[in-house]
Amino acid sequence: MIETAVKIVSTIAELKDIVRKTKQQGKTIGLVPTMGYLHEGHLTLASNARKENDLVIMSIFVNPTQFGPNEDFESYPRDLPRDTKLAESAGVDIIFAPSVEEMYPTDGGIYIRAGRQSEILCGASRPGHFDGVLQVVAKLFHLAEPTRAYFGQKDAQQVAIIQTMVRDYNFPLEIRTVPIVREADGLAKSSRNVYLTEQDRQEAAAIFAALQMAKEEILASGNVEQAAAKAVHYIESNTSGKIDYLECLSYPDLAQINDKTTDVLLAAAVYIGKTRLIDNLMFSLKGEMK
Repeated sequence: MIETAVKIVSTIAELKDIVRKTKQQGKTIGLVPTMGYLHEGHLTLASNARKENDLVIMSIFVNPTQFGPNEDFESYPRDLPRDTKLAESAGVDIIFAPSVEEMYPTDGGIYIRAGRQSEILCGASRPGHFDGVLQVVAKLFHLAEPTRAYFGQKDAQQVAIIQTMVRDYNFPLEIRTVPIVREADGLAKSSRNVYLTEQDRQEAAAIFAALQMAKEEILASGNVEQAAAKAVHYIESNTSGKIDYLECLSYPDLAQINDKTTDVLLAAAVYIGKTRLIDNLMFSLKGEMK
């Protein structure tokens, strides 16, 4: 048994009882969905939730439905005692850590399909992944009934798909997107960065520099293709890496930009050495991003 100021809840019934009492008191709820093995990004989400809500719930659940056939669900790192201490340091009140059997006791054959948005960018190589993400996120939204839910901009495609579900299916909550945490040279912080050699690490900063270059070009000229081409050239000229994708799309619909587009996602995935790094910028064609 873990002794901590954070309350650990493992059943849906107990979580719903806490949520019901919180709602009866007119208090707000912030939800931070995670698969555990917390890092700085998760703690930033929790800290933001702490500032804006009366009760902060963090889910820690390794969701089997978002793992593909070549992705090992069983070997995904799990360490609840470690995560509990970190969550407590960020101001989390409740950790919801259910078993797979608790979350998926039955299978009635009804599934959520993420659709077109899930078939591009990172989703192109992970068929079915975002279907599983939406399945667990929809359940968590119903169970925790959050006023606000917190996601990192680093996983921009995931956030866009979740925002679209919330918008199109009238989920009664607000999605908060927390900006990417970066190193001094702009490289997006990631647990994968430890796999970079010294040379790789120096080259990796070119990804953010290229995205910034493309953003400036788009805002100045409006020419998306030219901007993307310049960014690709910059990465190819300044790294030994292999570009998986570099695209500029409307946000959150992840469609081709047209004259009605306001908000934009400029996203890239690049292999530096053997490490696949992702990064993105979100901005508005008409001023600051909403």
